Amino acid sequence: MFETKFFIFKLKHLKGIGNKGLLRIVHYHLEQPDLELTVEECVKIGKVNQKYVGLFLESWENIRRITEEDYYLFIESYAFITILDEEYPEYLREIYNPPVALFYRGNIDYLKTPTLAIIGSRKATEHGKLMVDSLVPKLCENNLTIVSGLAKGNDTYAHQAAIRNRGKTIAVIGSGLNICYPKENERLQEFISNQHLILSEYLPNTRPLAYHFPSRNRIIAGISQAVCVIEAKKKSGTYITATLALEEGREVFSIPGNPINDQSEGCLQLIQDGAKCIWKAEDILEDWTFI
Repeated sequence: MFETKFFIFKLKHLKGIGNKGLLRIVHYHLEQPDLELTVEECVKIGKVNQKYVGLFLESWENIRRITEEDYYLFIESYAFITILDEEYPEYLREIYNPPVALFYRGNIDYLKTPTLAIIGSRKATEHGKLMVDSLVPKLCENNLTIVSGLAKGNDTYAHQAAIRNRGKTIAVIGSGLNICYPKENERLQEFISNQHLILSEYLPNTRPLAYHFPSRNRIIAGISQAVCVIEAKKKSGTYITATLALEEGREVFSIPGNPINDQSEGCLQLIQDGAKCIWKAEDILEDWTFI
């Protein structure tokens, strides 16, 4: 198993290829474990875009220099699981394009607990904050682990409320584990890393680039057995995350708000699309079948 995990660790250092390409290479390697992969084969198997082949070839030369000693030095500071590990959550494995590996700090056993994503707008309103503070105590009392994205606004409120109510929380971020974004959440991120669980599919030192966040959102939906939307503009990242959850057959709960407020538009649309309209914790718990 070490050989496969070390192989995936090295693959994560490749550039010019996305997660889907890495999954194809891993599957090919598992089918033919004794065959030594050449860079030409990996370009073909991973379906590397022609304009990124040069970048891929350069990074291939770099990963050839990664040693087992490098790996062991890495795991002294960071831990990670691969899609082949028992700790990898089954709900996440089921989604389209599951991450080939997740880096983490904290208690990985949180992934075995009942998980509810609470997500919402970065531009949270007072109504949104009040709804989070109203819902979370009862949810924590019933041992639901609160998942969110450590973004400004509703995400931050969700993590803080879970901590304040002695619950469990998981943060999924769009950067390396040692990079804090937004900066004002530095203390919160450190606390979650030490006392709860923080996840990322990105290697340490990876900056929070804009395209990382849609990818991050699929993980939030993927590790959560259900999703609760506090506030969302239509077509926002929050709305798209909830839509992904609906497409994956997850239960989605949505809080109706003022219909003339932009931050409620996405929530109302989700209700029309099949999300359950809720406004108190009992509305979630009465439909919760995962405990």
